[in-house]
Parts: sequence; structure tokens; C-alpha cells
Amino acid sequence: MPSAWSVPLEPDPTPWLLEAGEPWVRYRTLTDFVGLAQDDAEVVRARNAITKDPRVRRLIEEATAWPGYPLERHNDARHPIHALTILADFGLQVGDPGMGRVVRELFAHRGAEGAFETLLRVPEAFGGSGRATWAWMLCDAPLILYCLAAFGLADHPHVLKAADHLASLVQENGWPCAASAEMGRFHGPGRRGDPCPMANLLALKALSWFPEHRESPAVKAGAEMLLSHWDHTSERRFFLFGAGSGFRKLKYPFVWFDLLHVADVITRLPATRQDARAGSLVQAILGRRDALSRFTPESVWLAYREWEFGSKRQPSPWLTFLALRVLRRLQD
Repeated sequence: MPSAWSVPLEPDPTPWLLEAGEPWVRYRTLTDFVGLAQDDAEVVRARNAITKDPRVRRLIEEATAWPGYPLERHNDARHPIHALTILADFGLQVGDPGMGRVVRELFAHRGAEGAFETLLRVPEAFGGSGRATWAWMLCDAPLILYCLAAFGLADHPHVLKAADHLASLVQENGWPCAASAEMGRFHGPGRRGDPCPMANLLALKALSWFPEHRESPAVKAGAEMLLSHWDHTSERRFFLFGAGSGFRKLKYPFVWFDLLHVADVITRLPATRQDARAGSLVQAILGRRDALSRFTPESVWLAYREWEFGSKRQPSPWLTFLALRVLRRLQD
């Protein structure tokens, strides 16, 4: 089956992706690359296979038990918040088996401003209370917003309110480290006037789902922060986030601040697709392909070592799909 777009790579890895045994790879390849409609018989079969896959069902069970346990560090790959994001990335919707309950659990905890909350525990040494508290930070609330929008709820009033609140927190130089009042004196390891790369990454990821925000001044400020950070990373770092060798390793799921995660978000935004710095991000990724235009994880989260994207020993169909998708967005 031919692609609906021309990959400037030889050979074209799309047939390999379609033959992959992972149903989410086949589903997203059929819809995003081949261009088939959601009601196409092949697409329907692939979607049904996703929801029946035992690994995906376990992710849904983890997400249903939200919040699972208090989140103490935002790069804890085992936390259910990252199970949520994988389900969103795979393309699951609120109407899929088990997902309705997941959404109800997420809707149950919202701050007065509209932000979706997580059960957080911040030690007193970092300005927190040391107790488990329902609250939000800019390194978790946007992830929940992203998931809900991806699940098909971008038009829900609660979701729209959360998006507006997120956009309102931006400053001239992008999003700062910010948290709800319940977090007390908490502040990340940076100067208060500096933008936080992780907060900007997740804010853009969430707001890219909303047409009214996608090309707004807030999103443009956040995108400029990330692209400038990439362009001048040897000169400055914000909140300990740099773009060194660890940043450049290809890795999934998108738990933290790294090359493929940043490129995936930046290429979602129409205003940045023509920016040479976005092209530079993608070129850095393409330089890691093998002779068959496939991509192999260069670092893994141990919580997902049993998944095909959790091994550094062989090319990953899902990682290859994600890498090629950023290229396709630039082409579009």
C-alpha cells in the first residue's frame, strides 16, 4: 500500500510500519501517513486491536486507578500520568472501552482556576508541605489537559476553561515555573524570572489541540522560548534543562525534556513549521536513522522495557513512526 506523502528517505519505511505487529503503529500509520478515514475497514480493525491488546488494557487499568499514588518527581515514568499520555498518543478516545471511567476520574479534581489537578507530594526542603495534596503544577496539569483533548474532549467546557487558564499564565518570555496556591513556596531550581523549558513544552503540547490558541501570542512566545533555547543551548540553561548528549537520545514515552519530544511538539504548531530552527531539530533526529530509515531507542525508561520501544537492541516501529511524523509535518 503506497504512502499518501513522499518521504525523502530511501527506502521508505512505511511498508515496514504497516507490517509491524503493534496495532497502534499500524493504526496511526494508516491514518496519519496513508490517509485513510476513521471508518475505513482497515482502520477500524486496527483500532479494535489496540483496545484488545493486553498491554493497552493494563495501561487503561493503571489510568483508571488515578492518581495511583502521590507524584513526587515529574520524571517518574511509572506514574499513571504517563500511562495516560501513551493512551492519548496511541489515539484512544473517550468512547473506547474503559476510557469513560478514566475521564471521570480526571474530571473529579479541578482547581478553582480550572486547571486539572494531580495528587502531589513536595518535600518541605523544596518549599512544599511534605504531605500528599491535590494541586497542579505547570509540569503536570498541561499533560492532563493534553490527554483530555486527545481523547476527544477539546470542546468540553471544563477542558476549555483549563486551556484558557493555562494560556493566561504565560509571560513575555514564555511560561515560568508556576503552581497552585496549595503548593506554598514551591519553586523549581531556577530564577523566578526565567522561563521553564519543561513548562513551555507541555503547555504548547496541550494548547496545540485548540484552534483558538494554536497561533495565539501565548503559544508564539512559548515556541520562541523553546526554539531559542535549542539555538543557544551552549550559552544558557534554564531550570537545569540543557540540550546535551542526554537530551539528544531518542526515547519514548515522552516523559521528560528531550529531542524527539521537543520536535514532536514544535512541529504541531503551524507558525513554527517554516522556522529553520525547527528544521534543525528534525535534522538532528534524521541523522540517527539506520540504512533502512528506521530508528532505534538510544535510551529507555525501565518501566516500559517490555514494550518494543523499550529496547535499545533493535529498531522500534513506534519510534520510527514518531520520527517520521515530525518530518511529514514540516513537509506539510
